[in-house]
Amino acid sequence: MSRSIKKGPYVDEKLLKKVGEKSKGDKTPIKTWRRACVITPEMVGFVFDVHNGKKFISVEASEEMVGHRLGEFSPTRKFVKHGGKLQKAADSRKK
Repeated sequence: MSRSIKKGPYVDEKLLKKVGEKSKGDKTPIKTWRRACVITPEMVGFVFDVHNGKKFISVEASEEMVGHRLGEFSPTRKFVKHGGKLQKAADSRKK
């Protein structure tokens, strides 16, 4: 279920404060655990280190990302190929 339109998008106040304190040219990442925070136009051009549960993944906010959440660009699961022995044999023939 999405957030109420009346409330507006969820943007963490501490994260906005950190963005406001930094200058646009500064490319040092802003470390955050707030994956649910929505990217706003003020955040465009900044680099965020978003925690995925194990490590921090660097995300640079661009104009196309406005309205999306930070967690969408920091995947939490790693895909491992299907197939096992048969897939390995097929991959080795392709090379």
